[in-house]
Amino acid sequence: MVKYLIRRILVAIPTMFITISIIFFALRVLPGDPALAILGESAGEEALQNLREQLGLNVPIWQQYVVFLWDTLKGDLGVSIASGTPVMNLIFDNFWHTMVLSVVSIFIGCVIGIPSGILSALKPNSLIDNLVRVISMTWVSIPPFLLGIILIFTLSLKVDLFPSMGEGEGFWGVLSHLFLPSLTLGLILSGVLMRFSRASMLEQINQDYIRTARAKGIPKRIVIFKHAMRNSLIPVITIIGLDITALISGAVITETIFSRPGLGSLAVGAISTRDFPILQGCLILFAVLVIVVNLIVDISYSIANPKIRPN
Repeated sequence: MVKYLIRRILVAIPTMFITISIIFFALRVLPGDPALAILGESAGEEALQNLREQLGLNVPIWQQYVVFLWDTLKGDLGVSIASGTPVMNLIFDNFWHTMVLSVVSIFIGCVIGIPSGILSALKPNSLIDNLVRVISMTWVSIPPFLLGIILIFTLSLKVDLFPSMGEGEGFWGVLSHLFLPSLTLGLILSGVLMRFSRASMLEQINQDYIRTARAKGIPKRIVIFKHAMRNSLIPVITIIGLDITALISGAVITETIFSRPGLGSLAVGAISTRDFPILQGCLILFAVLVIVVNLIVDISYSIANPKIRPN
């Protein structure tokens, strides 16, 4: 396991390098002058030149690239143009808000989606199965922004059970403000997990080894939960890993709708104010998170099923 982990980390390093390089060149080959986009058409030439020098745009692009890589390795992502605050500080101040939202959303999605999908597979073509399939299709089909608006309208404006904006203060205040945005992302994730859990479980319970175990007289509960469920979790883990990155990107919209702090709100604000260093820092962090999540998913395979554990 240790050797496998080291190999995966060694593979992740060049992947991260290539991804960060793509982000650098993608932001700089876009048409237009970043300094002009930030300051506006009415800015004078002296102000434009000073901003280009501040952003390091007055030197050849290869030199910009070398400086960018060296600063990134040191953890220096630049300074916000709007506030003068180091980008790294802004990212870490908002990072935990997004992570808490994502973790709670994943918890809600797993608690609702996986048991429902397994129950649906164990009772195929029944009322429960049909109901689960309809619900899963409904959650998958609704965009996050629309579901968020529906939840605000029903559970905040009409019934007044939960606040619709902000992050709150104190434990219960934070929890109550977190409920609606995490429920928005969690329900959508649960729809995906319902479908994959059901399909994976149906595939496993029709395998020959399950029939053999049942023929040997092994109790159904042990066959289902010890053998079939463990093997059925492999594709589900993959979907959870992929959806973690989708949740982070979905948080951009969700945090904006619910007026919550986080990476999503920070990135949207950077776009609207044309704060180039903040946007670049957010994209780099998103890329690093995707690589780390994929590494965690690979390791989780061997935990779910020791038979596929790497040497």
